[in-house]
Amino acid sequence: MRQFTIVLLLLVCTGTALRAQINTGRLPVRGGGDARMQRDTTRHEHEPDTLTLRFRYLDEPTDFMLDSSVYDFNLNYLGVPASYMTLGNNGSAARNMIFSPRMQPGFDAGFHAYDIYGFNHQNARFYNTNRPYSELGYLIGSKQEQMINILHTQNRGPKFNFSFAYRKINSPGYYKNQSTNHDNYRFTVNYNSQNKRYHVLVSYYLNKLNGGENGGITDPTLLKDPTYNQLRLIPTNLGGRDPRSGGSSFFNTNIAVKSAYQEASFLWRHQYDWGKGDTIHVNDTTQYYKFDPVFRVEHTFTYTQNTYEFIDRQPDSITYPLYYHFNINTRSPDTVLTHHQWRTLTNDLSLIQFPLRGNMAHFIRLGAGFDNVIGEFLNSSITFQNLRLHGEYRNKTKNQKWDLSAKGEFYTLGENAGDYLVAASLSRYLNDQLGNITIMAMNVNKEPSYVYRYFATNHNAIYKNDNLAKENVSQLQFRADNKRLQYNLVVNYFLFNKYTYFKSYSESDQFTGLFNLLQVILHKQIDIKGFTLQGDAAYQQLAGSAPIQLPNLWIRARLAYNARLFRNLNLFTGVEGKYNTPYYADDYSPMLGQFVYQNQQNITNYPDIAAFVHFRIKSFTAYVRAENLNTFVWDKNFYAPLYPGNNFAFRVGLRWWFIN
Repeated sequence: MRQFTIVLLLLVCTGTALRAQINTGRLPVRGGGDARMQRDTTRHEHEPDTLTLRFRYLDEPTDFMLDSSVYDFNLNYLGVPASYMTLGNNGSAARNMIFSPRMQPGFDAGFHAYDIYGFNHQNARFYNTNRPYSELGYLIGSKQEQMINILHTQNRGPKFNFSFAYRKINSPGYYKNQSTNHDNYRFTVNYNSQNKRYHVLVSYYLNKLNGGENGGITDPTLLKDPTYNQLRLIPTNLGGRDPRSGGSSFFNTNIAVKSAYQEASFLWRHQYDWGKGDTIHVNDTTQYYKFDPVFRVEHTFTYTQNTYEFIDRQPDSITYPLYYHFNINTRSPDTVLTHHQWRTLTNDLSLIQFPLRGNMAHFIRLGAGFDNVIGEFLNSSITFQNLRLHGEYRNKTKNQKWDLSAKGEFYTLGENAGDYLVAASLSRYLNDQLGNITIMAMNVNKEPSYVYRYFATNHNAIYKNDNLAKENVSQLQFRADNKRLQYNLVVNYFLFNKYTYFKSYSESDQFTGLFNLLQVILHKQIDIKGFTLQGDAAYQQLAGSAPIQLPNLWIRARLAYNARLFRNLNLFTGVEGKYNTPYYADDYSPMLGQFVYQNQQNITNYPDIAAFVHFRIKSFTAYVRAENLNTFVWDKNFYAPLYPGNNFAFRVGLRWWFIN
């Protein structure tokens, strides 16, 4: 009742909608999963009170605009694509069911189970806006789940823009010791000098990620035992027997057993251009200065410090000998602690040539980078360096019909010597009927992530694997995007050699043979009068024996009524279902923070069903959702062995835009 009252008060507070319109557009396609399924939204003509807000990403020469659509709650609001599977709670360890291997050469610490909840430099937005813009989001859900999103950006004159973003995820969860408490901070600066020759981009982020680790429930049959009428009463493998253990308040991270990750990074990129400038006269009273660069010198400085810890203040004397092969003192249990800290300082210098005046998306880039990496563990440390060379050719024509890209990165000296990446893509816009076609090829040779090679605890348990060779992954991709026929099709072919994985809670291994993976990913929308059917599907087929377990088919379908009512109400309401075919879902090692290959327990699930009402009234958006409706009909689904799903959940997500 308290949560419902809060929601009503928030809805009342939005009664005075803002008058300003927002010039929206298509978000960029970045990464895997649902990112490729993002939809276009309506553009508004410029008006006296119109906000014109554009942003760019690092190394991306084209502008993007905000997306005000209300279709996709997972991607647009939570920031987690629908194809991601968590361990049952908002903010818990997650992985993509549409397999997306890491294809980046160079050093990697290897802790990626919480990546989807963090900020990074690649998804930082560098804004340019004619008016100050703010965004506020608040989500409240069952079991005291809460989420806050704050964004503000403004220009201080035509040359300088800054932005600040904050996100908070706090969710105690349904099961014992499942609490999550994440804080994300981001600050960016976009500066251009008066003569437009000197340009500065600054990006800083801080991720404080605290995820409760309960090791799963001890016995799945207890889900049907009436003695455990509340899910929090079911005993778990980690976190003690007290059902109250592992709880957390909104600003408290005192979780009994948790993965505590802190990631902070500062990036400073500055550029100086040589080229030609002209004063453009719009009319008798209006003129502006236009500068077209011909040659650019670019320097990028990055300092990153990442700390990855696992903390168990109530270690179980059975769990650790069984799964991790070291003993716990039963008379006086000691805290189990792991600590991996990495500090990386990078300097990169690039020379860029723009062959065609006025086209910033046509360039040749050559450069070199030097990395200094320091790793500190509980009782040891390591220091090494890497020298890499890189180059890129990009030609996106002014008529937006052709986009050619070719790039390479080679590690010539240091710990990762021999790592490389080569990639090329060609995109062609055909016409309104056939849409846009893209073909891409990539090959990556890389050292396995460091966590596969070394991991240590405070109980003198050290896991090593010194017999790992470099991994090699090749990818061929065909992509078709058709706005008129409303579909997006992606076909991926992957070839793996010496694939590295965890074969148990404490052992890594490398598959020495070759195997391949075929993926077909499709988004299709069908509109019939006021109704919309949106389907997302992924077909995955492995060839050859491989230590990867994937569902052959993953599907999400949404049937909704989609309309614009009463002039300002954009309504999208209906039902949503997600389903995947049975497969041996990966297990999870809490202490290592890694998903683990297993072939003993085949997980067969029923569809996940949700009903929703999404709507936008001018600058106010609401997502009202009833989730896990399937639990009223079928048994609970499992996300991984011993990690069952939740009961029925009710969520309300709100978002406001403020334009000064």
